[in-house]
Amino acid sequence: MESISRQLYHLLEEKSVAENDLEDARLFMLDWMGCYAAGTVTNQGEILSRWNSKWAGTGLLQEVFLMAAHSHITETDDLHRASVTHPACVVFPVSWHLTRFLKKSFTECLLASLYGYEVMCRVGEGVGPGHYKIFHNTATTGVFGAAAAASKLLELSEDRFVWAMGNAGTQAAGLWQFNEDAAMSKHLHAGHAAEAGLKAALLAAENFTGAEKIFEGKKGFFEGFCPDPNPGAVTKPSDGWKLSETSIKPYPSCRHTHPAIDAALEIRQKNEDSEIPTKEIESIDITTYETALRITDNPMPDSTFAAKFSIQYCVSLALEKGFPVLQHFEGNQLDSQRASELISKITVRTGKEFEDAFPRHWGAQIIVKMAKSESVSVIKSAKGDPENPLNKEELIKKFKGLMNYAGVENDRSSMISDWILHSDPEDLIPELIIK
Repeated sequence: MESISRQLYHLLEEKSVAENDLEDARLFMLDWMGCYAAGTVTNQGEILSRWNSKWAGTGLLQEVFLMAAHSHITETDDLHRASVTHPACVVFPVSWHLTRFLKKSFTECLLASLYGYEVMCRVGEGVGPGHYKIFHNTATTGVFGAAAAASKLLELSEDRFVWAMGNAGTQAAGLWQFNEDAAMSKHLHAGHAAEAGLKAALLAAENFTGAEKIFEGKKGFFEGFCPDPNPGAVTKPSDGWKLSETSIKPYPSCRHTHPAIDAALEIRQKNEDSEIPTKEIESIDITTYETALRITDNPMPDSTFAAKFSIQYCVSLALEKGFPVLQHFEGNQLDSQRASELISKITVRTGKEFEDAFPRHWGAQIIVKMAKSESVSVIKSAKGDPENPLNKEELIKKFKGLMNYAGVENDRSSMISDWILHSDPEDLIPELIIK
């Protein structure tokens, strides 16, 4: 039997691309561009930029690393549920910069992005739930997505594609331990995955060989990283592209908090979108799936990053302030919300309904009890999921909000969005200057 890498190559080459697939890629690229811009002005983003200027310098690999790392900082980037990966922050920096470097058309950039999403998500679906308990899927499977996007642009042959997968897989890395300390390593994960995958493909183009059976080999990726892998998921036939299965985040927090945020906002709306008096709430009960609580059960977040990974913080915020935005997780607003009485009134638990649906659906239920009333909201598919998508107007509003956060003037923001959404498919990608 052919290796998984070779089967994957044939699967990609045989998939058809429709015009709507390329249009979808434009929308996801627009969302990613806003995430990237916002990341550059954060504390972590400034550290990365300063480090890059001092030590790394310029060049294709450095540019890709820095853009990918910046893209993953604000917790606003997209997410593919079945693989639990954030494809945009890894794939688009590679396809964007390599397309410019090779002077290829925008259409070729979009095609490469479809390939990158496809491979990253398929490998993510194959790693199994045990992998995600220790390893950060975006980091470990991202190397394959980055290598696939680069391979498409480099027009690698079948053998060279296989080598690119082998060279990518041997560089796979990314542990969840950073979350214990709310450290900055998560952003490093995206940068490394993009740079390593690109490097793998560039080396393969120069006849630098990689392992044929990097996925299924006795000392390969699944054996080393995955206690319960499903290798067949990597090459399983399917209609359409994985990009169309990917969710776009409306809120700047861990995606596992979003179903509960949706439920909290629905309860707030039932109360005519007014601020719910804290003193009248006796208890808030959150029921969701086990993985969400394993990642986000933190009633005492002590930093911006920790607050974005706290389901208690996010739900109390949504109930008290409404639609969460980046500023709600920073400075005085962070300090104020951390001290909210509501957080201490929240209990969390897992529910069989949500556990059985995960990872195909990410859901939650919230029950808010007051002295004389009770409000209940059940969310089965979070806002931004394919079943409940952001419309184009909502997506553009999110993009402009992120660009505004980054200090980008409205005229330039509109120019960038117009170019991404409406440029001629054969155009070359211009130099990106967000300010």
